[in-house]
Amino acid sequence: MDDVKVKVTGEGFGEDSPVRRAALEVEDHVAGGGWDQQPRLFALVLTADLLAKQPELADQLGEPDSYTPIEQELPAGREVEELLPEIGWPQEVAGCAVVIERLTLPPEAEAQVPQDPAEAIEFAAQHPDRQEMRIVAAALRDGSAHAAVRPRVPADAPLIEGPGMLPGLVALVAATLED
Repeated sequence: MDDVKVKVTGEGFGEDSPVRRAALEVEDHVAGGGWDQQPRLFALVLTADLLAKQPELADQLGEPDSYTPIEQELPAGREVEELLPEIGWPQEVAGCAVVIERLTLPPEAEAQVPQDPAEAIEFAAQHPDRQEMRIVAAALRDGSAHAAVRPRVPADAPLIEGPGMLPGLVALVAATLED
């Protein structure tokens, strides 16, 4: 984890990029719905392409060189990590973003986690040092990616973000864009 770059949002916190802006837009949109949400999936379409096909949307969309998130319906009852390998996008989709909520435990609790998945979930849910997180992972066909994590507590917790965060989840998202 030493090679992972982490940024806390705010003034002066590094470079901006189209995939970063898309990830933060998705996170802001989902945050508006509060916590305890189901996983959400978004196709990222180049805004210029969308405007070329639907110019009447010009007053609702961002800059032409940005990406517009378009939410997709996910089947209920399956983990996103299971679904992502089954997803493929047409060439018109330039990227993808996924949002999930997860419980995290401190590293010292890892040795105590039961092997049985159901018992592990119960253990995490009851652990006094658990922390709930909203996680956004976004990737574009050009190989760029960005991830963001927002702790649930405290309510004003800063967004932790960076292009090198959550490489496993980002790789699953990026794989949906492969031909």
